[in-house]
Amino acid sequence: MLPGAAAAGGPIATIMIKLALISEGVNTWPVYVAQSLGFWKSVGAEVDLTVTGSSIQQLDALKNGGFDIGFQQVDHIVRGVEQGADLFIFMGQSHSPELSLMVSEDINTVADLKGKTIIVDDAFTGYSLLLHKLFEQHGLKQSDTHFKNVGGSQERFDAMKNGEGSACFINPPFDRNLIAAGLKSLGASSNFFPAYPGPIAATRRAWAREHKAELIAFIRGFNRAYGWLQDGANKAAAIQLLPARLNMPANAAGQALARVFSRPRPQITEEGVRQVMDLVWASENFAAAKGSAAKYLDLSYLEEASADARQ
Repeated sequence: MLPGAAAAGGPIATIMIKLALISEGVNTWPVYVAQSLGFWKSVGAEVDLTVTGSSIQQLDALKNGGFDIGFQQVDHIVRGVEQGADLFIFMGQSHSPELSLMVSEDINTVADLKGKTIIVDDAFTGYSLLLHKLFEQHGLKQSDTHFKNVGGSQERFDAMKNGEGSACFINPPFDRNLIAAGLKSLGASSNFFPAYPGPIAATRRAWAREHKAELIAFIRGFNRAYGWLQDGANKAAAIQLLPARLNMPANAAGQALARVFSRPRPQITEEGVRQVMDLVWASENFAAAKGSAAKYLDLSYLEEASADARQ
């Protein structure tokens, strides 16, 4: 048994929660910890994990009850709610990832992408909104590039490696593997947009009301996993887990873990939501006036789960 795993004891009645991820990466490390070390089971939750590979399909399934919880981008929830979905953000899932702007060998500047194909999950959601903003800052109009929708990180990696596009935003370890394949990076999303919020966890308001115990248990298990990752005593065991799940060398996992140690538990704030609202309104040309960030955010479940842990 790895350090920190739940000790064997009497049987715990478990509840099934259907969790969806768009793609895997360093930012889903706490999920691997919670599953491998039994942190969710220790609080009575059984999590059925699906990697969907598509933000659009995942959001549709989350809205319609195909999943109970989704790790999404803030703009997905803002846009979904404005279109009538019963969704809300209940916690920050990870810090904004270190997405690399990976480009083909012939590209040296952002301006060089004029007339090129950009590989994305979806052209008008998630981090594609930041790409549009970045290109605008470098003098490129929306008509100057072609955004090709392919899906999550693995799908974007495959498309870039196969020469289907000239650029993409992609997370570790896929960026490193593209560099090994001969591509290069023009910089990281955290350099271009240092204050942009990271991925969040969302669910339906009706599901949360009817399954409050399940939601609290999910948060408690996730919090325990994140706390375990931040405990230096678990460094060696933590580094073992990531390469086992991702195609990532142990030394790269160690560097990623150092970043986990150096930063507090990720949070989502009303200020961060408002920043995303500005991008969504600019992208969608919504006629309605922007309201309060609270329309998309309810941190009371997180506060209750965290309070339980402190008692």
